[in-house]
Amino acid sequence: MRRRSARSASMPTIVSSALGAASAAFGSVGSKLKVVSQSRRRSLTRVTTAHQQPCSVLSGRASSEMAAALGCGAAQFSHSNPARMPSTHRPFLILPLACTLATCVASTGQRTIPEAPVPLPRGFTRQDHLRGSITPERAWWDLQHYDLRVQVFLETKSIKGSNIISFKTVTGGDRMQIDLQPPLEITRVTHGTDELTFEREGKCYWIELPTPLAASVEDSIQVFYEGKPTESVRPPWSGGFSWKTDAKGNPFIATTCQGIGASIWWPNKDHGADEPDTGMDIRVTVPEALTAVSNGRLRDTKHDAAAKTKTFHWRVTNPINNYGVNVNIGNYVRLPGTYQGERGTLDLEYWVLEHQVEAATRQFTEVPRTLAAFEHWFGPYPFYEDSYKLVVVPYLGMEHQSSVTYGNGFKNGYRGRDLSLTGVGLKFDFIIIHESTHEWFGNNVSMRDAADMWIHESFANYAENLFVNYHFTKVEAARYVIGCRKLIRNRRPVIGTYNLNHEGSGDMYYKGGNMLHTMRHILDDDTKWREVLRGINAEFWHRTVTTEQVEAFISEKAGFDFSLVFDQYLRTTDIPILRYAASGDSVSLRWDKVVPGFRVPVVLKINGRQMRVTVSDKPTTINLGAKLTNLKLDRNFYMTVAAD
Repeated sequence: MRRRSARSASMPTIVSSALGAASAAFGSVGSKLKVVSQSRRRSLTRVTTAHQQPCSVLSGRASSEMAAALGCGAAQFSHSNPARMPSTHRPFLILPLACTLATCVASTGQRTIPEAPVPLPRGFTRQDHLRGSITPERAWWDLQHYDLRVQVFLETKSIKGSNIISFKTVTGGDRMQIDLQPPLEITRVTHGTDELTFEREGKCYWIELPTPLAASVEDSIQVFYEGKPTESVRPPWSGGFSWKTDAKGNPFIATTCQGIGASIWWPNKDHGADEPDTGMDIRVTVPEALTAVSNGRLRDTKHDAAAKTKTFHWRVTNPINNYGVNVNIGNYVRLPGTYQGERGTLDLEYWVLEHQVEAATRQFTEVPRTLAAFEHWFGPYPFYEDSYKLVVVPYLGMEHQSSVTYGNGFKNGYRGRDLSLTGVGLKFDFIIIHESTHEWFGNNVSMRDAADMWIHESFANYAENLFVNYHFTKVEAARYVIGCRKLIRNRRPVIGTYNLNHEGSGDMYYKGGNMLHTMRHILDDDTKWREVLRGINAEFWHRTVTTEQVEAFISEKAGFDFSLVFDQYLRTTDIPILRYAASGDSVSLRWDKVVPGFRVPVVLKINGRQMRVTVSDKPTTINLGAKLTNLKLDRNFYMTVAAD
């Protein structure tokens, strides 16, 4: 779905046209479910229907657009030619649609809960499907705004609050999917003065409106919830609340939810394809001695002397992804600053604990340096209206939008270590650089599906290289990214399985960064490469995107078809091997372990002479004028060399 009007090929437009064309085939989106009030919840009774072939009820443009809108089919991949797609991905092209199209259409015209794909890929559950796909109960309405209010009770490690979910209808509808994970529970849902009925199925709720809403209507519901949220055991890699104390014994609390989803602590439409177009209001009530820091700008603070609480009202004016929303509670002090950037004055705020002021004042000089480097490479910081904040937390750090969190101990490197083992990684604070990059790649340009998480993490890893390039030298930058290759495993593809909330391999970091570094050297034009990087953030400004869109844009802007490079590094676990065979005064070169048609230029040193040679998966012969004595591949290319 779209994020503001700037989004091209927006989800609402696609869904609207597709559903409009298919209305006769689909009938109403109904259900035989017996709905009950929150006081009389019981297990769901499902209506089963015979499965139809995906897209068989639609034809022509409506069929293809609906397939894309509901998150299935070739539109989810960067391949226009399925024959070029690695075989490991082909079987999943139509699986997610088997549920959404087949079961939301019943001959009776009555509603059913969407069935999961049949069969689900091994290791996945119906809950993965409900979380990761655009179900009919999600597709008909487009998020506009969240108004989240939550009170935190430290003594019981519990929370209570509500969320006003404002939306605009894309088509008519009367049933919504809202996500909230146990042990939290939704207690009430209201629509104006009406109390709505709802049912829970695992981690999602089916909300019933009393009468269908028409298309193009702006409306809202308010969802009330409470309970003891999941406690994170290893933040930020496991999600939930972290209930900690600081070095002085004061409460120190934070939320994290990347991967597991924001519904781990607040009710929302928990899918990356749709973000609130006009932003979000976040009100957090905490004991009066503490401060709550969240996203955006602090609008006001209200003190309730009788209740001994304070409510902190934060406002985000830009679209924001759900997992980028956070709450941090502690004995904070605010250190203000400014940065003169490409769009004028950017307000900076450093929220640190009282005993950390001196260390933070020293270490956080890294922030303006980070912003300078990334505005150079990526374009203007995307959220001037919402400021830039660095917030100390009781875990390593995360890319929360306009509220980057930090727990790196005020040291350079990654917890004081150099991941590259070259010495270069100690020249910068890893967490400040890496997590701040996500303001461009992750928060500005955001993945629509979790399978495309590489868009966030590959560019963030590569940005560490670019920071060194900007502030130090290109040679040191190359040493750093090449040094990180030892961390690549090549056990699973970088791209995950679509429509199931499934991220790809952790190689999206170091392998993804090395892929981008290799592409820079394939292009061999640093001016154009910088234009590509800045162009991505301009073209997809405040938008959600697919891998297909990013790949196509890079190739078009660079003037070089990188499609097979993306296939090789994102969709396979093989690293290209440059095979060579000497014969007399010539040498034959070819690529091995590559996707069919792989053809790129590389820099070689042959017999001590450097040359740039284009090599394909078919043998290429070079006349050397002498016998081959040595052949080396420039290490800037993430490839290997072997004799044939």
